[in-house]
Amino acid sequence: MQTDVMATGRGGVGVWIFRVMLVAAAAFMVYSWLSPWWGATVAALKGEDHLLLRPWGVQTVAEVRNNIDESLFSMPFPSLFAGFMWTYLTVCMLALAASLFVDKQVDLGRIKLPLAVVLIGLVGLSYMAAVGLSFAIGELKAGWAGTNFIGKSAFKEPQSGAKIKMISDLKIGYWLALGAGGVLTVLALVRGLFVGKPKASERR
Repeated sequence: MQTDVMATGRGGVGVWIFRVMLVAAAAFMVYSWLSPWWGATVAALKGEDHLLLRPWGVQTVAEVRNNIDESLFSMPFPSLFAGFMWTYLTVCMLALAASLFVDKQVDLGRIKLPLAVVLIGLVGLSYMAAVGLSFAIGELKAGWAGTNFIGKSAFKEPQSGAKIKMISDLKIGYWLALGAGGVLTVLALVRGLFVGKPKASERR
C-alpha cells in the first residue's frame, strides 16, 4: 500500500511538471508566431525592415505598398491564407490544451500511443513543417520576382523601371518557431517519463 501511494505521488508530481513544460512550450510557440520570420530592407528608403514576413503573410510599409507590386512578395490569396493560418494556430492551441487532460489510447496497428502524445507530436511536427514551407514559398516567390529570398538583390520599380537594391534575411522569429516545433516534438517523445503508462484498469 505504501509503495502504491509513493508511486502515485511521484506520478502526480510528474504530471504537473509536464503540464507546466507543455504550457511554457505553447507560450513559446505563440511568441514565435507573433515574431517576424523574415525581413527585407530597401536601400532607397529610410530605416530598415520595410517588408516583414509573419506566419499569416507579408507586412509592408506605405512606401513599399505604393511603389512596388505587393503580389510579388505576398502569399497566394492573402485574405484566405491569413484566415487559414490563424485557424491553424487556434487548432494547435486547442490540441495542446486537450492533451493536458485526455487519457485515451490511439491504436496504430501493433503500436498503441496515448492520444496526448499524438496531439502534441502532430502540433510540433506540423509547426516545423510550416516553418520549412514558409521558407520554400519565400524562395519560390523571390525567384518569380527576380530577387533573392536571402541576401542582396535588386528588383525593378514598376513605374520608372529603375533598379532598386534590397537586403533580406531570416529574423529571430524563424529560428524561434523552428525551436518551438522541436521542443513540442521532444515533449511528445518524453511524456511517458513524466506521466507514466496508464494502469490496466484505466485502459479498459
